[in-house]
Amino acid sequence: MRLEDIGFYTLSEARVASSSVNSRMMRAELLLTARCNFHCPYCRGVGGKDVSLVNALEIIRLWTDDGLYALRLSGGEPLLYKGLDTLVRAAAAGGVERIAISSNGSFPLHRYLELIDAGVNDLSISLDDCCAEDGDRMAGGVKGAWNRVVANIRALSDQTYLTVGVVLTQDNAPRINDIIAFAADLGVADVRIIPAAQDGDRLGTVVVDPALLARLPILRYRIDNLRAGAPVRGLSETDSNRCGLVLDDAAVCEGQHYPCIIYLREGGDSIGPVGPDMRAARAAWSASHDTHEDIICGRNCLDVCVAYNNAVAARRQEQAASAPLDDRQ
Repeated sequence: MRLEDIGFYTLSEARVASSSVNSRMMRAELLLTARCNFHCPYCRGVGGKDVSLVNALEIIRLWTDDGLYALRLSGGEPLLYKGLDTLVRAAAAGGVERIAISSNGSFPLHRYLELIDAGVNDLSISLDDCCAEDGDRMAGGVKGAWNRVVANIRALSDQTYLTVGVVLTQDNAPRINDIIAFAADLGVADVRIIPAAQDGDRLGTVVVDPALLARLPILRYRIDNLRAGAPVRGLSETDSNRCGLVLDDAAVCEGQHYPCIIYLREGGDSIGPVGPDMRAARAAWSASHDTHEDIICGRNCLDVCVAYNNAVAARRQEQAASAPLDDRQ
């Protein structure tokens, strides 16, 4: 399978071919706040104080100076961050082509429409159940939350690229098929299903209408892996022991940059402070860090990231094999 077939627009064979410390920065995620108006049972909140608007703008400027293609603003709940619209406009003015926000989807519809007007063209909204009672419970007992989220998803699916994220726990996993069917019926661009980190690396039995899979590539990729017996999280012995994503992808929280958002959320150490030397520090980390010896990478690396890193490793092997003999000595 080509990386393009997975369904994530930042993953491509062209990115593999050009990935290096000097290539265009392809993707970055900035955690703006740890605050949230939901209390989801699986959430592993990270971060402390809100990043200052001045610092957030400086981080985005560093990335846009490096040709950043895709930016994701997250949290916590990023819509609680007062400077969100300013950051979106700064990213758009800096040439960022894909500006994404991860939200629980519970805010008034006009706020999402204002952000779309400012430059957001990717919304990721959580939808962890298929009925109001269970949905409100998955939001931590916030009454009326599920109905607000569903209404927003229906309205916004016609306005921009919108995917739904479904985190599966022991509580909602038995309803996985109903959740997928309901989410797909809202008109979303795709459905991302994933087990909560604390609940293992596999999904339960999933039965999805083939017609849905034909139009939802991310969902199709994950279910194809499931049917092949591949875990959603974790490395196998044959997977690359180097992270290629870290070269042109980053996650930042409280002035520190991390290998990826999963590494950050699982409590891993940062690579170092944000600054003009970030790319060099990330390249050094990639070259020296054996992911198979790192318990966070070994247990939690997502299937899509594994696929990309394996493609990078294969590309490097091809380049080494085709290099002149003098270069290999």
